Amino acid sequence: MTIQERIDQSETRITMTVFPFLTNHHDTLFGGKAMAMMDEVSFMCGTRFCRKQLVTVSTDKIDFHKAIPSGSIVEAIARVESVGRTSLKIAVEIFLESMYKDGRELAIQGRFTFVALDDDKKPIPVLEGII
Repeated sequence: MTIQERIDQSETRITMTVFPFLTNHHDTLFGGKAMAMMDEVSFMCGTRFCRKQLVTVSTDKIDFHKAIPSGSIVEAIARVESVGRTSLKIAVEIFLESMYKDGRELAIQGRFTFVALDDDKKPIPVLEGII
């Protein structure tokens, strides 16, 4: 399997409804909840890509383009963007949809970097043993 095929097959999507208990005093999705969703979907994507133990080591700039109101549907999409020796950079986008209207728009985007670890918590090559 080529690296591009692995990237394509590891793309990960999660969808959820924004219920009131997930919102702040503005009745919009908590930013921290959105960031946790992004970290989770990017972790799943990276794990599916290399099938190794990963830890989040950094996030790049996260842009909140649009507030996400209660009663919305959101979809987070994670895709491997680049592969280093021991690290993966994963791009994540969250799209906002109204429950009762067609269409969707980009609400949030960011990038997360993960490092692969061995059983002793030491960095290991992400591609070792898979290509």
